Amino acid sequence: MFERFSSGYYLGKLYVEPHDGDRAVIRRADHERVNEQLYATGEGVERLDAPLVMKLDRSHIPVAGDDDVPTGTLAVPQELADDDLPAARSVLLADADRAADILRWEGYEPATNA
Repeated sequence: MFERFSSGYYLGKLYVEPHDGDRAVIRRADHERVNEQLYATGEGVERLDAPLVMKLDRSHIPVAGDDDVPTGTLAVPQELADDDLPAARSVLLADADRAADILRWEGYEPATNA
């Protein structure tokens, strides 16, 4: 779904569409798989539901998992959607370190591993 693009990002192509929710979401199974492959350290019990951080156009957005979204689709709140959606778009996915920094800047603090 994503391949290494730079030292801080992976690049992928997703179908991006607006939705009525208040947060950006992708299919829960895709979210967990990406979380496990790119964000997990392999040490102890780790959360697979922490937000992914994607960059769409100029905005970094936290992305959660949702069972109602088709695989390969990023559903964004109406206020983040532009007139060109729905459409296939290139999307950047922040790597674990960059995502943690961005989420901290936004005030999100993940729970400590048990």
